[in-house]
Amino acid sequence: MTDSPVTTAGSLGTSAVPTGPVPNAPTLSDLRALKAAAMPSIFDLPPDVEELRDEVREFAQTVVKPRVLENDLAPHDEFDWEMVRLGHELGLLRLTIPKDFGGRGMGVLGVAVAMEELASVCASTALIFGASMLGQTSVLFSGDQQLQARFLPPFLGDEPVLACNGITEEVSGCDLLIPENAELAADVMTARRDGDGYVLNGIKRFITNGKVAQWATVFANIEGNPGATGLTVFVVPLDSEGVTRGAVADKMGYRACLGTTLTFEDVVVPAENVVLGEGNGWNYLSVQSNQARSIVAAISTGVARGALEYAREFAGERVQAGKPLWEHQFTARKLAEMSAKVEASRLLYLQAAYQADNMLPAPVYGPAVAKLFADRAAIEVAEEAMSILGARGYCRENHVEKLVRESFGARIYEGTPEVLALAITGSLYGRRV
Repeated sequence: MTDSPVTTAGSLGTSAVPTGPVPNAPTLSDLRALKAAAMPSIFDLPPDVEELRDEVREFAQTVVKPRVLENDLAPHDEFDWEMVRLGHELGLLRLTIPKDFGGRGMGVLGVAVAMEELASVCASTALIFGASMLGQTSVLFSGDQQLQARFLPPFLGDEPVLACNGITEEVSGCDLLIPENAELAADVMTARRDGDGYVLNGIKRFITNGKVAQWATVFANIEGNPGATGLTVFVVPLDSEGVTRGAVADKMGYRACLGTTLTFEDVVVPAENVVLGEGNGWNYLSVQSNQARSIVAAISTGVARGALEYAREFAGERVQAGKPLWEHQFTARKLAEMSAKVEASRLLYLQAAYQADNMLPAPVYGPAVAKLFADRAAIEVAEEAMSILGARGYCRENHVEKLVRESFGARIYEGTPEVLALAITGSLYGRRV
């Protein structure tokens, strides 16, 4: 299991419990070392995942963290390609590509652990890499060697290449995430069979990486099928004639990753670009969603952990009434509950990621529960961190206000709380959602 930022006094033994003010609070490294000695985990990560976690943690701290404030304050349509390039050198754009192809061969568990590390510093940076891998998933999952040979090699080259995933639309919204709503979905992007290919028409909204990606996986309904009952997945190069990239959304948070509208006007796509055949979009979406929800839960866990780390550091240094804040009962209660939420979120996403890697059919309940809990925990922990820092937490240079803004983002993508509630209760009553 990944290291925790804090530990409890009880786990250190009674001799470690301070009896008075501590002028120099223990460092994060000190606490990690103490916890490692006192609380061995029963959830040991595979060695390659542990190695990846440590590599990504160093990247997040040394490369991403110094750029966070600048990227957050930059114009909303600027993009840090240099940071992406450095992440590409680490292998973050080929994490899920099999080793035989030249990738790192990670499953959902490895990706989730990596995303927690990135999100603890900058959730929008995590989403840049995560959204690209989400686009790749369809090509990998298809098992189509021709698709893989055409669309995966760019991620193995010297220069970074991004992909994106196009589901969201203006009107149909969550109807494209709830299978029983398929027939009722309105104004869904259409695909019309035309000779050896298809013609796509429609608009996709809020597509992460849409402005900078080389290609997209696009969900469209085959003409003649009501609503979205003929949902089909296509791989579409974004330099295709008829594709227009819209303006970048000016978002409250997640500002380092660019979300945009993609408009498709009579875009011709060859039949060999169909993933898993006509009408199999819902079957694939079930797999994709439940992998992605585990990973988004890890991103939310990272946001919560980042907020906790800032609060812990401040509460260890700030002295009021002659003693550090953490020794005051109210602050201690806040830190304890924040820590519990981070730990619980991590356990839930680790379990969900393991299930996604090892269960057939794709699990529904575990990933939905993990995301529902972690998304809420991120908001609550970030809010408490701001409360502990006071006015400092409200100022941008201390990063906590950014974590507060970004804590709300994950509640929107890969299933709102309402969509997740339907998935969870459907599982409770024996229906796969």
